[in-house]
Amino acid sequence: MASDGMINAGGQTGPQADYPVVVGEPFTIDGITHTPIDVLNHDEVGYATIDEPGATGISAAHRTLPLPSYVEVTSLESGRTTLVRVERRGPMTNVRLIALSPDARAQLGVAEGTPVRVRRVNPPEEERAELRGDRMASLRMETPPGLLEVLKRKLPAVGSASLTRTEGEEPAAIASSAPAAIRSVDPNSGVPSTRIPIEDEVTSGTVAAPVAVAEASTAAAAVPNPAPRPVASGDYAVQAGAYSSKSSAERVAQSIGGYLEPVGRLWRVRSGPFATRGQASAALAKVRGAGYSGAQIVTLR
Repeated sequence: MASDGMINAGGQTGPQADYPVVVGEPFTIDGITHTPIDVLNHDEVGYATIDEPGATGISAAHRTLPLPSYVEVTSLESGRTTLVRVERRGPMTNVRLIALSPDARAQLGVAEGTPVRVRRVNPPEEERAELRGDRMASLRMETPPGLLEVLKRKLPAVGSASLTRTEGEEPAAIASSAPAAIRSVDPNSGVPSTRIPIEDEVTSGTVAAPVAVAEASTAAAAVPNPAPRPVASGDYAVQAGAYSSKSSAERVAQSIGGYLEPVGRLWRVRSGPFATRGQASAALAKVRGAGYSGAQIVTLR
């Protein structure tokens, strides 16, 4: 068992309260087989439905994600995004992507059949604890209209469509015609996933959100150490987050070209410094576009 309430299970590190993680066996709904699998870059568009009676907190049901896991759900009608904890299997229909609890639907402002994007993320423990306690995590930055239009074009008529693909394959539209089918993933394929360049389709000037989680798999090669903190030459920086694990902070810093700053038992991850707030705002958009939606501008002095 690791320190600070963290454990390592099956090569993955996370809070004790989120373990054991259950993946589960394949199951069939109306002739369609669904294979649960633990993948970090899960990213789909589809349609939301109402969860079964008794669902509490900001939670959801999904057919293939590990239980529990965390996703950012975006309404493709409003652009609003919220963090949701996946706790149950479902929905038990092939024409809907995710079933949301009453509180999750209320926070997101969605109804039956609202088009949504579901993207797996690795939130900080503070936000995980909020959701485990049936409390709401803060809303994310709203998705830019240009990206919403791109995502809407990816929507099938029914069912869901994956925004990730395996190398050498074209992006697959899932369940675009009846009977609605959800992609069945072979966990033994060993084919690495890659991201679809949705950003390239967004209108110039619009910052695109990522289509894959930014956290690298712990099975990947060792990540080089992030750059040392630069000599301050500006009044602003962008803070991607604060982490109790130095190795996690180093991965984030490497992914955004940032640096670490120790504070107590935490490690801040920042990029910069920047001479003007405008430069910091441009950098903030890039960091959020890399998947760190809680990033913010901080003043250095």
